[in-house]
Amino acid sequence: MAHKASDIAKIILKLSNPDVGDIISNLKLQKLLYYVQGFALAMYDKPLFDEDIEAWMYGPVVPCVYQEYKEFGSGAIEFDSDFEIPKTITEEDISLIKEVYDVYGQYSALKLMNLTHDESPWKSTQTGQGNVIEQAEMLSYFKTRIC
Repeated sequence: MAHKASDIAKIILKLSNPDVGDIISNLKLQKLLYYVQGFALAMYDKPLFDEDIEAWMYGPVVPCVYQEYKEFGSGAIEFDSDFEIPKTITEEDISLIKEVYDVYGQYSALKLMNLTHDESPWKSTQTGQGNVIEQAEMLSYFKTRIC
């Protein structure tokens, strides 16, 4: 069962630790959602969330999540850490999100943007709002990234 991208975004935000300088901007959040979705496709052969990822100028974006946090601009997203993870999200899903966060969360938003721009799902999609990065392209690419 695919989940709401907004819920996956909140789990990512919950993993961050602002007290040690681990902050997440909207730009960084968007890239982390892309990596979570890509690895979910590669490992489960199905998406973790239903919403499309579009190829915007600064990298992959889930438009509804972007809209939810755009008020924070390029600054840190302030987040209610009391968010309760929906019961439909499995431990396996959470484990995947944590693993992706552990690997990619250490990078800056700019570094993540540059990484995504060097990958085939981005390169094969025309840049612009409304231009969807195809899940089949992400599946094919991320299958090459797992052992």
